[in-house]
This record gives sequence, structure tokens and C-alpha cells, in this order.
Amino acid sequence: MNRLSEQIEATPPDESSDWFTVVAACSAVLILGMIAGAGLWMIAAVTVAAVVGAGAFVSTQWSVNVVARREDLPEEGRDLEVLIGSRVPVSVAVTNNGRLPVAWVLAEDLLPRSAGGESMQHNDAVSRTRMPALSVDGARLSVMTLWPGQTKHLRYVVHCRRRGYFQIGPTVLETGDPVGMFRRYRLGTPPMFVTVLPRIELVSTYEIGSRRPIGEIRIRANVMPDPTRLRGIRQWQTGDPMRSVHWAATARTGTLHTKIYEPSSVIGATIIVDMHVSTNPDHNEPIRTDLSIVAAVSIAAALHDAGEPFGLATNGRDAADRVRTEGFLGDHRIGDHFDVRDAAGQAAVMLADNDRLQPVMIEVDRGPMHLKEMTRTLARLERTDGLTLPEFLIETESRLSSETTLLIILQQAPEETVAALVNLSRRGWAIAVVINTLDVDDYTRLAAPLLAENIHVAHLSDQDSIREVCQAQVARG
Repeated sequence: MNRLSEQIEATPPDESSDWFTVVAACSAVLILGMIAGAGLWMIAAVTVAAVVGAGAFVSTQWSVNVVARREDLPEEGRDLEVLIGSRVPVSVAVTNNGRLPVAWVLAEDLLPRSAGGESMQHNDAVSRTRMPALSVDGARLSVMTLWPGQTKHLRYVVHCRRRGYFQIGPTVLETGDPVGMFRRYRLGTPPMFVTVLPRIELVSTYEIGSRRPIGEIRIRANVMPDPTRLRGIRQWQTGDPMRSVHWAATARTGTLHTKIYEPSSVIGATIIVDMHVSTNPDHNEPIRTDLSIVAAVSIAAALHDAGEPFGLATNGRDAADRVRTEGFLGDHRIGDHFDVRDAAGQAAVMLADNDRLQPVMIEVDRGPMHLKEMTRTLARLERTDGLTLPEFLIETESRLSSETTLLIILQQAPEETVAALVNLSRRGWAIAVVINTLDVDDYTRLAAPLLAENIHVAHLSDQDSIREVCQAQVARG
């Protein structure tokens, strides 16, 4: 967060243009007064210069001496983690460290427009019909009068309604001279970041793709031979690979014999979540994407409880990674024709563009810490316009675990996606697909070409069906 901290530091007021205008205007009036011999002009010029100079001095002192401090922060270098439905109290202390009383200072703690209901565009019909990710109880904007050494607080509560990674703050401080000729602002506190973890649906059993109940049993189909597990020998048959020939038995009997291996058991899952904007359309957001995340984290929790390995691979974007690498827009200073507070807010929001194509991957592993890391990552996941699912599978195939089922969760399956999944299945990968759609007709249409290739497909229609998706596989065993 070093880059972030550097960019959030308070910006000193830029007075060069103000003072140049004042000096130029007063000089012109004085020169005209001296040429015309008009004493009133000279008195007016001196009076204006005094008022303007006093206003510039007072506004600068107020801006420099008023500081803000965010209270009850999590440990340094860590984000606050809460569950959906949690309420996060926010407290910002605003203090006047100067010797002069401050007539007015406006303090506002910013929230992203896309997350806070009261900050959304009111003319956006779509935003009005959807529950905001964050709602605010209390005032996060206040106008204060501060005596020397006095501290006042900005207190409100943030209600976390949906999973995600959210920025609270920074605090923008705005002040100015009493007559309104000068306005000064600064970013008083750095923001805090809140990770709202997705809800985990309790799934008692897991059976996706591997087609067997939980536990170590001998599988019925020879998924892949394990050369380290020799089961016996038999006479060589047409189609047996020459590398499996048992040469000692062949020499002893005079006929070709081949080795028989125990098949490797494919256990656990590498959960692949498609988060590309083209296959996760806007009209389904955020409901269907959040459903994919809940399904992924619930299956991971079930695998953890069963002691099986699990991992994550996705073409989505990690919001925390975006903030670390891209930070915030740098220069908070603006021209006189802009509104200072609005411009500061626009400069402080998280950047939305994404030109990084690096996939998000968590290696296959076991244990509670691994589950916690995966839950955090899924909570922060966002849609992206980077790699499509077929491009992502090509890019990451060498890094995917061949010892686990590839469990792909997607909303749409265009021809390119179907072709990529079929190619993986034909090359020996254990593939299972979960189609996240409400319409049964859409599910049937998307599942048909996959079922024709003997790829197991499940229907994720709503949150209640997460448990059904897993239990249906037990019945198939």
C-alpha cells in the first residue's frame, strides 16, 4: 500500500494563480489611481488588497491546521473482514491544531458510487431497482465550526449487504475564507478497505465430476494409470502401450506380458469461475455473479470438511490487486470552474479500467487457512474484460492440477467455450460444468452439446439449488 499512502497524503493548496490575480488587479487600480490622482481609487485598491490578502491567509491557515484521523482501524496492512449483513461503525475525528478558530470546515467521508445507495445516480432506473451493496445509517457529511484545539467527530454506520471489496473514505476536508473568495480542500485521512465475505451454504456431501461419494474407494473407470501403483501383469493385448511391457515376464515365458496399474483416483476440484463481461451480462448483475461466488465457496467448504484438496482459477479481477497496482488518480488539484468536493471525490475513487490479463489462481491444497484464503479471494472477485474463458483455459492449462476435477461455473457457453471444454475432456481431463442460469430452457440449450460429449452438467438456478447440485451427484454414484 506504499503507493496508495503516497497518493492520499494531503495536497497543499495551490495559491500561485490566486495571488497572481490579486496582485495584478490591485496594481492596475493603484496605477490608474496615481495617474488620475484619485485618492478614492487608491483607498479602494488598498482595501480590496487587504480583504483579499486576509482571506487568502485565513483560508490557507484553516486548511493546513485542520486535520482528520480515522479511528478504530484494523491492524496495519490488513483489511477489515466482515460477513454479509454486518454493520461497520465508522468514526473520523476532525481537529483544529491551529491558534485561530475555524469558522467553517466541511468534512465528508467518501463512498464509491457503485456501492452506496445514497450516492447512486438517481436517474439510473437499474440502480434504483437493485439493492445497494452498502447502505449508510447516519451522516457522513458535516459542516463544523472548530475552536483552537477542539475536536469533533463524523460518525456513521455502514451496513454491508452484498459480498465485495469496498473502499470507505478518504475523508475530504473543504474550507475557505468567510466571504467565499477562496476555497481550500485536502484529503484528510486515507481510506479503509472492507472485504465482505460471501455466505457459505452448508453442503453435507460433495460429488461433482468425480462421480463418487466422499471417501477413498476404488473408482470404476480407469481415469488414468498410475505407474507407481503396480497391480499385476497379464498377456499383452493389441492396443497396450509398449512402455508398459513387463520385459522380465516376457523373457521368462517367451510371450509378451504387460503391466497392470491401479488407476489414479481423481479427488477434489479445481474450481474455475468464469467472470468475463461477455458471458456475464449486465442485466444479470449482480445476482448471477454473486450466485456463482456462493456456489464456489460453498463447494470449497464442503471439500475442506471432507478433507479433499481444492483450488481456484478464474479470469476475473481481484479488486485488492487492482488497488495495490493502480492506486488512485494522482493529482487532486483542479481549476476554479470545477466543484472542489466533487472533483476530490472523483479523484479518490478506485480506478475501473483493467488492462491486466493476469489470471487469479490459487494452487490446490487442503486446510482451513487455504479455505480462508480462497474465501477472501472469491469475495473480492470482479468481472473483467480481459481473458475469455477459452483464452483463459489455454493460458492456464499447464498450471491446472490434473489430479482434481475441473469444475467450471459459468453463465453462458458460446461455441468457443464448448469447443475448449470438449478438447480438455478428450485429452483426459475430468470435466464438470455448472451452468448458472434461471431459465430451464437456457440450461437445456447450453447443456446439450456438453452432455453429448459425456461431460457432466449441473443446473444452478438459485441459491437453494447449490445443495441440490452436490447431492444429485451422490445419487449418480
